[in-house]
Amino acid sequence: MTRVAVLGAGAWGTALAAVLSARHAVTLWARDAAQAESIAREHRNLRYLPEIELPAQLAVSALWPEDADLYLCATPVSGLRAIAARAGREVPLVWLCKGFESGTGMLPHQIVAQVLGARAACGALSGPSFALEVARGLPCALTLASSNAAFARAAAKTLHGGRLRVYYSADLAGVEIGGAVKNVMAIAVGIADGLALGQNARAALITRGLAEITRLGVALGGEARTFMGLAGAGDLILTATGDLSRNRRVGMELARGRPLEEILHRLGHVAEGVHSAREALRRAARERVEMPITQAVCAVLEGRLAPQQAVERLLARDPKEETRVSRRRKSPAAARPRTPPRRRRSKG
Repeated sequence: MTRVAVLGAGAWGTALAAVLSARHAVTLWARDAAQAESIAREHRNLRYLPEIELPAQLAVSALWPEDADLYLCATPVSGLRAIAARAGREVPLVWLCKGFESGTGMLPHQIVAQVLGARAACGALSGPSFALEVARGLPCALTLASSNAAFARAAAKTLHGGRLRVYYSADLAGVEIGGAVKNVMAIAVGIADGLALGQNARAALITRGLAEITRLGVALGGEARTFMGLAGAGDLILTATGDLSRNRRVGMELARGRPLEEILHRLGHVAEGVHSAREALRRAARERVEMPITQAVCAVLEGRLAPQQAVERLLARDPKEETRVSRRRKSPAAARPRTPPRRRRSKG
């Protein structure tokens, strides 16, 4: 039995901790002592997941879990830097957050590398997953990615079980980019749904949104096939269409004319797409990647365009080749000229 510490008592952290406690010794760590006490007493997370009664065997504490075999960081991206510094290098670390860090534009693995340096035992857990459904024990499939393939395989095996199916991948950048940018696309789909533009428009935005995610992902070193999987198309479809999606809800409320600050206040949870949109567009500009949907979402979030105007601009764009995808940037090693193959001597 593995000692797992879930760091962060939001909805997703609580849901995962509850499910994993059936097979492992799990501690749910809450930074707020009052929140930890409330969850432990009520066997419910009244703030973030009030619908679910938590298992009796799940430990909840505001004391840092020093004896864990595996840390799962369930904070937003904004909290990852502090968690990584506190976790240190000794215990393997897997993060559940999706998005770019505001200001730096860094992906989660870049944040961890900056804080802790190169380390083999770390990675990201991503994929289509609503916390409420996972907590209810409904089936869910995720991808655990690490630049260390052996760690990805081992960590996936640890978390896999019951109705939680966990695949593994060595494409850490691709998995993270899929998880970050799908939130932006979900805002776009929410705007279209809020404007009652229909199912055809929704399908078009999801499809073209996936093309944008893939273009940026390949330019930043991801593998194109990753974006056809759980962390790409799977997560995008769920977040763009599901009624439990916070990012889709933000888009719908924007379409109804509500101010962004009011929407986020009423939401009560983090909608990572709001923070990731601007950073994704900045990364795209540096890589010379075209991302018109992301650009339109940014314009709406910043109040430069009304939702209807943003849609009209997208519709007015010139026709393009549908399947054009940026080529993956070569690494310095790959860019070096290859040694010519040696000629075989002919026999006789």
